[in-house]
Formats: sequence, C-alpha cells, structure tokens
Amino acid sequence: MIDESKFDTTLGKNLPVLLREKARKVPNHTLQAVKNKSGVFVRYSYSQVYQHIIELAYSLKKIGIKKGDRVGMMSDNRREWLISDYALLTLGACDVPRGCDSMGVEMRFILNFAECETSFFENGRQLEKVLEKIEEVPLLKRAILFDYPDEKIVTHAKECGIEVLNYHFLESEGVNVSKEEWLQIESDMDLIDKNDVATIIFTSGTTGVPKGVQLTHDNYMAQCEVAHTILGLMQSGDIWLTVLPIWHSFERAFIYMVIALEGGFAYSKPIASVMIQDMNLVQPNWMNCVPRVFDSIAQGLLREVKKQGKFQQLAFNLSIAFGSLYYREKSLVMGLRCRYKWYPRFLDIARGIIPFAILWPLHLFLEISVYKKIRAKFGGGFRGAISGGGALQPNIENFYNAIGFNLLEGYGMTETAPVVSVKNSKKPRLNNVGMILPSIDLKIVAEKNGEIASNEPLKPGKKGLVLVRGRQVMKGYYRKDDLTKKVIDSEGWLNTGDLGIISYDGELKIVGRAKDTIVLIGGENIEPQVIEKALNSSPYIERSVVVGQDKKYLSAFIVPDQHNVLNFAEENNIFYDNYESLLETNEIQNLFRSEIDTLDNAKNGFRTCERIYKFCLLKKSFELGKEINAKQELMRHKIVEIYKKEYKKMF
Repeated sequence: MIDESKFDTTLGKNLPVLLREKARKVPNHTLQAVKNKSGVFVRYSYSQVYQHIIELAYSLKKIGIKKGDRVGMMSDNRREWLISDYALLTLGACDVPRGCDSMGVEMRFILNFAECETSFFENGRQLEKVLEKIEEVPLLKRAILFDYPDEKIVTHAKECGIEVLNYHFLESEGVNVSKEEWLQIESDMDLIDKNDVATIIFTSGTTGVPKGVQLTHDNYMAQCEVAHTILGLMQSGDIWLTVLPIWHSFERAFIYMVIALEGGFAYSKPIASVMIQDMNLVQPNWMNCVPRVFDSIAQGLLREVKKQGKFQQLAFNLSIAFGSLYYREKSLVMGLRCRYKWYPRFLDIARGIIPFAILWPLHLFLEISVYKKIRAKFGGGFRGAISGGGALQPNIENFYNAIGFNLLEGYGMTETAPVVSVKNSKKPRLNNVGMILPSIDLKIVAEKNGEIASNEPLKPGKKGLVLVRGRQVMKGYYRKDDLTKKVIDSEGWLNTGDLGIISYDGELKIVGRAKDTIVLIGGENIEPQVIEKALNSSPYIERSVVVGQDKKYLSAFIVPDQHNVLNFAEENNIFYDNYESLLETNEIQNLFRSEIDTLDNAKNGFRTCERIYKFCLLKKSFELGKEINAKQELMRHKIVEIYKKEYKKMF
C-alpha cells in the first residue's frame, strides 16, 4: 500500500505552482546553465527563468493559446524548450513533444492525430519535414521557431497556409506584460486541475502505430512529492547535466523532480567527448542518462589507458579488478546485496567482514592514487548518476562501482510518467533496478505466454508479470480508449509487459519482456533480453539481437564493436582489405564464436535451449528510426525484415 507519510505535500497541486513557489523560495539558485558560442556556460537563476516563462505565457496568450489546447514541440533539449513547456503549462495548455531525429511522416502523424493548430519547431529543417506533405496536417496553422528561420522557409510556409513566428520575438514582446496581467496569469495557475493533461508523449512505435500517452500534472507531481526518498544525497542548488532527448519521458520527469528539489540543469550532448568536456566546465553533481551513454564514457576511458604503456595498462586493469573485489566484500558488510531467497543479513556480514578489513588499506591507497583521479575526469563534483531507459550491463556497472562512482539504475515506462523504481542514492544495492517509489503500488503476478494467469501477488523471489497502480499511471492513450482498456484493468492495474521479481527487501529486478518471449518449436519459452544482456557485456559486441521464434534453435544478429575488433586484428596480425572482409575472416568468426560460448553457457545459468547456435555479424551499427527507436530500443520486427536474407541463412 502507498505510504502517505513519505510525501512532501508542500509543493502545490500542479507543475506551474511548483515552479512559482520554488522561484519565490530560492530565486538566486541556478535553474539553467547554457553554453554560449564562446564555450562558456551562462547561468540563469530561478527568478530569471520564471520571469521569461510568465512573459512568454503572456505572448502566447495574446496569439490565442488557451487552456486545453494541444501544442506541438518538435525540438531537442535546449533552454527555450523548458521555458516554452512551462509557459504552455502555465496557461493550462498541453504540449505534444518529439525530437529532431524524428522523420517527417512521424511528425505529421503526431501533429495531426493530436489535433495541434500550433507547434514549436527547433529550426527551419524541422518545419520543412512537415511542409513536405502539408495536406497531412490540415489543422496546423501556426509554427513558432526557436532558431531564426530562412526567408525561403517562411515564404514556403505562408504558401501552405502556415503563419511563422519567431520565439525570440514572442519572448521580447512578453516584456510588455503589465503587473495586472502578470498577476492574472499567476492567479490562473491555481485553476489548473491536478488531473488536467500536461503532455501527450507518443510512444516510439516499436510494435506499430505510435500511441499518445496522456500524462497529467498529478502524474508528475506524485513523483516530485517523493523524489527526496530516492535522491537523499541531493542538496538544494545541485546541478544536473542534461543530455537526453527532452521528449523522453525519463528526462521529462527528472526535470520536474529536480525543480522540486531546488536543483538546476546544465545542457550538454549525449556524446562522450562533449560530456566529459562539459563536466569539467560546469562540475555537475548529478546526471541521468541511458545505459549506452555510460557505456560509451567507460569505453572512452579504457581507450585512453590503452594508448599508454603495457605497465600502465596492467596497473589500471589490476586496480579496476581490485576495486570490483573490494566493492563486492563491502556490499556484504554494508547490506548492499539483494535477497531473492530469504536469509538473515548477519550471514553476509560474517562472510564479508574479514576480507573487507584486509582489503581496506590497499583500497584507501588506490582511492587516492587511481580512483579519485578517474572520477576527476567527470568534473569532481558528482554525488550520483541515474541510468534508465534500458538495462545497464553488469560489466559497466562493475566498472563504476570499482572506481567509487555512484551509478544508480532505475526502471519505468512512459505510461507511468515514467519512474517506477530507482536505487536509493544513500544505499544502492546490487542486482536490481531500485526501490519502488512510495507513490506507486506494484505487484508481481503469475503469467502464461505473456498473459495474466492470476491476479494474486506472488511471493518475493518469484518471477512474473509486473503490474503497477497509483497516481503515476497515465490518464490513458489519446483517442484510443480500446487500447487503454487492454493495458489498464477495471481496478486501475497497468500491465507493464515486463517480467520481474521482488526481493525480500522490496527492490525490483527486471528479467525480461513478456511480449518479447521467443517460443521455440519444441515449446521452450526464451527471454531474449537476458541473453542479449550477457552477450552485450563482451567488449567486442556493440549490440545483439536474439531471434528464433518457432524455430528449432536460437540465432543472433551481432553488431561488432568496430574499434575493438580492429584493435584485435592489429594485435594479432590479421591481414584484411577492409572492415567488411575482416568480419568474414576465420580469426574474427572464431573470436565471436568464443565470446558467445563463454558468455552464453550453463555456467552462467543458461539452459541448452538458450544457447546461440548460429550468428551473423552485421557490418554497420543500428540506426535511429531504422533498427532502433529514439529511446534506443530494438525494433525486432523491423530488424528481421531488414536482414531477411541473413535471417534465412541462419535457419
């Protein structure tokens, strides 16, 4: 049951009121830090940003934006996005976001389906995507561009019946807001109901046509009110490095939670080299990102070490191995192990106390000489980082644990706005995706072929379907009541489609997707994500896709890590003409066969039917919008279709 005592009920009933009260309480705290053309971060305080929001809200109101309107937001994360989002929320309007990596057909579908008459666009190129087939968005009448538009685009838009406005013009016009009009806008904030829709986020369409998830003010406020329970190490004034697409539900929720905790944001890019540079410039305390980015940062650090001498490489590798060993023993002593089978905690302490005491002096030496220097590359001010939107690979998690970097895994889905669980920043246990938020009910139930077999909760340690209920669950899919009823039952339980286990201490572990289950011709049910997670831990594998529905055995598409494969070829004197021909050599084929067999075997807990019998090395990485969606999720049905010839060869 939901524990009401863990809620901060002083935040207000909606998102605009939340920001208004924080701007009054901490007016001089940094809310936004933006890098200018000179590469210097310019900081904007809570009071400055709040003023810009009210001024923009005034201008939007003048051009006709009103409560209940749905307004498109076709842009990546930037300073103007947050101001525009909050200006719309302040008026009681609802935004419909998407990123610049979206294709025109996707943008047009979303704007038309959500019935948007006005839309923000990052630049002229994004508007052009819509103008290509203007007949598909008959309701769109107005476009607001963050960047200054090209005159040709403005002319083209007018010919299509679209009025083009510039964001900066609206922002400057807003300074004319009178005191009475300002007070009226603030007064209207209080009239926004907690159940009013704040945003409609369209899912990525991995299984077909995108669905519009309606998220209310209360969906987000429920998380804001309990944010302190998971981010206990966060302090008022802390800065978060923000790199994820802003339409991503994970990023969106944390923006509001950080405001609730009186923090701010520094805008960067999800590119390891850029992030590392920005970390040193702004010295952030936190960040949240997808696993792939944390993997990229770790691989970048490892590549730096490989450029050094053999002795330095050996010393570094030994330090990381020792750090992992120390953390393992520390986790026993500090109660950081998950219990999926019950036993008294003192047994862990008894097992780990002597090794922990023996290892501690050397760890102290390595902390000063190695780990602290590695962490300094992240700016030196981090208290923690949160990984979500996908499974964190064990080897990457071990690396960050070894160097003492507080990397916390979380879990959620767009339909739950999205955070369901996050590891507690003060006591992060291993082998789970965190403690379930106090704002949500969760139960594990028995399933058969992805369908609910019983509504009775299973005991801790038992695998089943993850069902959630509470204030965070979406209002429903926009204009899709039939689909809403398929995932939310009459008692309010949302079927996440994920398979999970609850520990005896209340942590959640995700073990696969029910709908991704592969059924072999012999009737064996296989969870491909578990195998893929194991395969992806190889330094030579960038990504893997396990396939074999209705077949006798499993096979896998493998995207090699090109950098490490080329290094392997150089170190082993393998001759080749080009990268494509290298992948076909016996040496490389044997390398991947060995990697697969080492990771996917009985010793690691895999059944005979879960072994990869054949594999295919793909010559290039998966692309956004082609094999993976904007949330970095595999689009399995598309992958099988794209590589139909290779698929047939494996079977």
